[in-house]
Amino acid sequence: MTNMSRARVARRIAAGAAYGGGGIGLVGAAAVGLVLAEVRMAQAAVHNGHSGGRVPTADGRYGLGYDAAGEPPLRLTMLGDSTAAGQGVHRAAQTPGALLASGLAAVAERPVDLTNVALPGAQSDDLDRQVALVLAAGSPVPDVCVIMIGANDVTRRMPPTRSVRHLSAAVRRLRTAGAEVVVGTCPDLGTIEPVRQPLRWLARRASRQLAAAQTIGTVEQGGRTVSLGDLLGPEFAANPRELFGPDNYHPSAEGYATAAMAVLPTVCAALGLWPEEERPDVTRREGFLPVARAAAEAAAEAGTEVTAAMPTGPRGPWALLKRRRRRQVEPLPSDQASGEARSRAGTAE
Repeated sequence: MTNMSRARVARRIAAGAAYGGGGIGLVGAAAVGLVLAEVRMAQAAVHNGHSGGRVPTADGRYGLGYDAAGEPPLRLTMLGDSTAAGQGVHRAAQTPGALLASGLAAVAERPVDLTNVALPGAQSDDLDRQVALVLAAGSPVPDVCVIMIGANDVTRRMPPTRSVRHLSAAVRRLRTAGAEVVVGTCPDLGTIEPVRQPLRWLARRASRQLAAAQTIGTVEQGGRTVSLGDLLGPEFAANPRELFGPDNYHPSAEGYATAAMAVLPTVCAALGLWPEEERPDVTRREGFLPVARAAAEAAAEAGTEVTAAMPTGPRGPWALLKRRRRRQVEPLPSDQASGEARSRAGTAE
């Protein structure tokens, strides 16, 4: 499917989500049935998508060495499914929340308080419950929320319009409360090793269509997205044994670090912690595009950021598509609340 075709499908899904439609499919019904059967076999092989162990608890304060600056900690909250929770690793420091909190503290030179309300196995309709937890009376509003969701919507056949409707509502509530929002869009289910060709191609197509529609819904509510695609980078497809965890379904520590390194630059940009270039870098194919086209292009290239750019024009809302460079951040000292050792992530260059 071309980016233009994907853009049209994504726009239809997003429009259906906004205006109450529910019958728009990602791919043909027969093809979806085959994909789901294959993915379910893959999930069964890894205990229905669960690694069998507990999800490490990474909540706490990161960057305690920056307390001397005298500024209050930044507040980071993770929402979503098992990817946001960090299922598949054994140490809190290896979860994406801990990696993002450590990297954000290093960039901001301020402590970061991390809260994770993500639930393994969650679909987008669980975001309403998660947002209610985040915005509970008496709780401080996070400075930034990171949402990772979508894979379970595809495998469990949630209508994409419904999926995007729930995500858009979550972004809207968080933005209205005053939080910045960054969404890691639906990962590429075609990278799950037990899924074979040609069903792997169909799984990839369904995942990218939902990711593009998620981008439109998020950007229109004032959030930013980062394409998780094949969990962020060609190295994920090239080195599955290294970047998949022991269950061959959830990422390994290296996979989560790769994901965090791609999401962190956008988190920093959302908080105004990284200087923005005045103009997009055309050499990296950045630029202003109609939001549906930007969403389609981002879905096809992992690590690509999309954010709102200008008011609605003749071709609909416009967005800025960026492909941020990344570099390693020096790990923080071993000072996080959970007592875990160092973690690493990346930032924009």
